[in-house]
Amino acid sequence: MGLWKLEFEDGYFRIFDSKKLVAGYFDPNYGDLSKVKNPEDVILSKIKNHDTVLGGMIMIPLVKFKLFDTDLNASISEVKQNVTRVSSHLQKWDVFLSEINNTSHFIGISHTDQDMLTMTFPVMFSKPTILEKSNLLEEISPVLSLLQKSELL
Repeated sequence: MGLWKLEFEDGYFRIFDSKKLVAGYFDPNYGDLSKVKNPEDVILSKIKNHDTVLGGMIMIPLVKFKLFDTDLNASISEVKQNVTRVSSHLQKWDVFLSEINNTSHFIGISHTDQDMLTMTFPVMFSKPTILEKSNLLEEISPVLSLLQKSELL
């Protein structure tokens, strides 16, 4: 099982696994910043002042298709194998989402890989949590560990 690490960048936190690879992202719920003139300044102020949050959004890779690369040259059996692999992986996601009682999530195309989908879902904390890496990590680690145990990370 992994030891997780968070690094702050541009208002969100990168999640690193024990191999120092990016496992995903955590975006704390800073409240409604849509009417704020400089949301970046508000976020930095909240972090500096050790404000608390009640949760946020985790975004992680959902599935890589291995089908939509521009230089794809595959046989029908290779395509079928990839479709079967993707289907099996999505079933694991169904189980995971059920285990965490999640009905509110969304799927998008990865901004770094057009052949990959990402999953974004909310995480509610057990208590108001200080905007500090170790405190945030304490709250999101159980979800990350469950993702790893479910072979989704």
